[in-house]
Amino acid sequence: MFFRHAAGLLLGLFVLLPAFAQKPPPKQPNVPPEHERAGGPYVPTPAVVVDRMLALANVGPRDYVMDLGSGDGVIVITAAQKLQASGMGVDIDEELVRLSNERAKKLGIAERVRFEARDIFKTDVSKATVVTLYLLPEFMRQLRPKLYAELRPGTRVVSHDYHFEEWMHDSTVTFDVPEKEFISGVPRATLYLWIVPARVGGQWKMQVDGQGDYELSLRQHYQRFQGSATAGTNRISLLEPQLNGADIRFVMEQGNRRGLFAGKVDGNRIEGTVNWGDGKSGKWRATRAAG
Repeated sequence: MFFRHAAGLLLGLFVLLPAFAQKPPPKQPNVPPEHERAGGPYVPTPAVVVDRMLALANVGPRDYVMDLGSGDGVIVITAAQKLQASGMGVDIDEELVRLSNERAKKLGIAERVRFEARDIFKTDVSKATVVTLYLLPEFMRQLRPKLYAELRPGTRVVSHDYHFEEWMHDSTVTFDVPEKEFISGVPRATLYLWIVPARVGGQWKMQVDGQGDYELSLRQHYQRFQGSATAGTNRISLLEPQLNGADIRFVMEQGNRRGLFAGKVDGNRIEGTVNWGDGKSGKWRATRAAG
């Protein structure tokens, strides 16, 4: 993966940097020939950043990694080589795609990874369990609704240096990367992680074993939600709401009883268990109300 969308974007980056960083960067020693091209050089993501991105996403053999803006293919290839994952890289540069596929073939991993020349905004991402990004803010803004709408709950998204603004990240890490000063004048990298949340906003009909039926009303903003449960005229606010992928948790207090609800969201159904403060437990389920 590399920091390149088109030659114009790369040049624009240098214009936006402070004066001391606007000078043309010095020639890097030992730059492989394929890094030089007519449209301007591309800059590969340092290996330490690649490794940290994959580690932050907890990539393993069961994952399908999609790199949007894959460049030289290093993210997907490293995931396949080191972590036995499979995946796909997408880039608009046909020559870089060809080189990435060629490298995958030479490394003997072509049966698990592939690279395609296409528009990232027209790419089907629904198969991914992990998505990696190194895109400028305007591209992140444009891509945010697509990823939120098309990725399955629990999918991990990791971005290098840029975030989704109003979609708050679930985790972040910053570390020193001296070689990055060549591009941005800042010898550090920041990685952001999102866990795609299930859609829980709306009205639900909830049944709790031994407690009866409730009307559950939830309001959601990405992975954050709030709401209440109503039984007759009794309205109970949900406390400590948490949503991590398809896993949902909240607390309901009824008189002196405090129930910790934990469940799994599956489309229009939620099923789970509730543990009461007195040591008793039971099951609960909810179905999304029609309309």
